Amino acid sequence: MSSVPSTMKGVIIDKTGGTEVLQYKIDLPVPAIVDGQILVKNDYIGVNFIDTYFRTGLYPAPQFPYILGREAEGTIVKVGGGDVYGLKEGDRVVWGAEGAYAEYASVPAAKAIKLPSALPAKIGAAAFLQGLTALTLIREAHPVKKGDWVLVHAAAGGTGLWLVQLLRSIGANIIGTASTLEKVDLALKAGATHVINYSHEDVKSQVFELTDDQGVVAVFDGVGKSTFDLSLDVVARKGSVISFGNASGAVPPFTIARLAAKNARLMRPTLFNYIATREEFEGYVNELLDFVLKDGLDARIYKVYNLSDVASAHNDLEGRKTTGKLLLDPSK
Repeated sequence: MSSVPSTMKGVIIDKTGGTEVLQYKIDLPVPAIVDGQILVKNDYIGVNFIDTYFRTGLYPAPQFPYILGREAEGTIVKVGGGDVYGLKEGDRVVWGAEGAYAEYASVPAAKAIKLPSALPAKIGAAAFLQGLTALTLIREAHPVKKGDWVLVHAAAGGTGLWLVQLLRSIGANIIGTASTLEKVDLALKAGATHVINYSHEDVKSQVFELTDDQGVVAVFDGVGKSTFDLSLDVVARKGSVISFGNASGAVPPFTIARLAAKNARLMRPTLFNYIATREEFEGYVNELLDFVLKDGLDARIYKVYNLSDVASAHNDLEGRKTTGKLLLDPSK
């Protein structure tokens, strides 16, 4: 068995708030594992908007102190009893569960999968949550077909770039939105058909011009409060508004009768309800990694931050300063 220390570096919160509540510790206890769990020494940790939701209290933490983070890649150093789905010590895995902002994590084996040897380091953590979110959105939240016109808000963001690349691969017509020339260019290079710079262009009029006044059959909206009304405005008759994030704040309550004007569908999905079973989890992770390895999808990494500099990562993410994926290095 690999030698495992008794303490580790990690980031906890014991209350909600701004980045000042993030506490970097060097003496947290390494978590114990029970049957059905594995202990993973994390190499790279993914940063996601959901982490900021738990930090601010938009989503309630299950307890305090709480270790943020929902994904990482690393090496298994210890395996519990029971069914661990063939995983063993020494396997390089990617996983999605709680408690990622630390050197070590106790992970349900059902939520971890061995990485292909051909996959370079960092890519598992960079692809996992955002790539799976995008893949399940276009497969299940609104099954997109070749030739469909769809709108992707924040098309140069982490999940946005995955959506654009996956939608391109199935032959959809993709309208993206972005706030700067750099982000417009990035979304176009990822495969968007058209990108609207919302800083000085009117998104609504452009969408209707591009779609012959029909609107889009689906809107993938991870922005939330500031784009929700626009999303309802530009969706086509019998189309879908898929609201999957709150980057600008939570969508306020609204009158459901507004959907009747177009017989529109509104959905607020979460990734983990699409990968709840082992069969779903393995199926979607393997499909995503196939896209990366065989179709050349780019898990664009914006920056790797030291775990001790986690506040900067959160500030950059919330300040919309980033394009692509933010990772944390727990060794620093």
